[in-house]
Amino acid sequence: ASAKKGTGLPRPVLGLIGILVFLGIWELMPVLGLVQARYLPPASEVLVQLGKDFTYAAFWEAVGETMLAWAIGLVAAVVLALVLGLVIGMSGFLRRFTHSTVEFLRPIPSVALIPLAVLMYGTGIESSLLLIIYACFWQVFIQVLYGVGDVDNVAMQTARSYGFSWIQRVRDVIFPTVLPYLMTGIRLGAAVALILAITAELIIGSPGLGREILLAQSGGAIAGMYALIVATGLLGLVINVVMRAVEKRVLSWHASVRGEVIV
Repeated sequence: ASAKKGTGLPRPVLGLIGILVFLGIWELMPVLGLVQARYLPPASEVLVQLGKDFTYAAFWEAVGETMLAWAIGLVAAVVLALVLGLVIGMSGFLRRFTHSTVEFLRPIPSVALIPLAVLMYGTGIESSLLLIIYACFWQVFIQVLYGVGDVDNVAMQTARSYGFSWIQRVRDVIFPTVLPYLMTGIRLGAAVALILAITAELIIGSPGLGREILLAQSGGAIAGMYALIVATGLLGLVINVVMRAVEKRVLSWHASVRGEVIV
């Protein structure tokens, strides 16, 4: 709303203008000699190569392999984090008992597990999944803990007084409070999952767009390398748009989403 009042242009138009300005600057940098074209080809050359990539079956196979690792890793991380988050979050003893362990493990970057992943699974998709699940797990798990901690104690006591079972309390009292936190964790985890999928493919050599980028760089196909990098950015954009749409749909009843729609 503020963007519209300040510029008179809707947000998608402003975003498109920003992209065009970025591409214009990119196009001019090698032309003006600010960077050498062999290191950074003009945007027009890269976009032409990207258009060619869209016609290649090998490109879409690489996209499919990356998205397969992304989807499996994200789903596994969400399920694991949701279950453990609910169990630990609902127990004061378990929260205290696991606090130090969580604070120790959470800051460890997933890329530090690459040697372990290679030793255990080689260059297969399993190596990518190990990194993706580890990174995404913490994004969702911490959000679920916050959500459980935000549950109204009066509502919980009321549910107990009415004889709600553990499953009923989770379903009718805890989960509605946790759901907004969970969706935030999933949205953040979706972006992290793509980053880790590409990273694993680049470093480990797992099948996917990351490996294709590495092969293009090794073969001296610089324009092709940048085209694949742009493709990963477009993939991330699509994932973010889809996840936000899903979040709004799932949380259409929530005050934050209703307020955003009204604005």
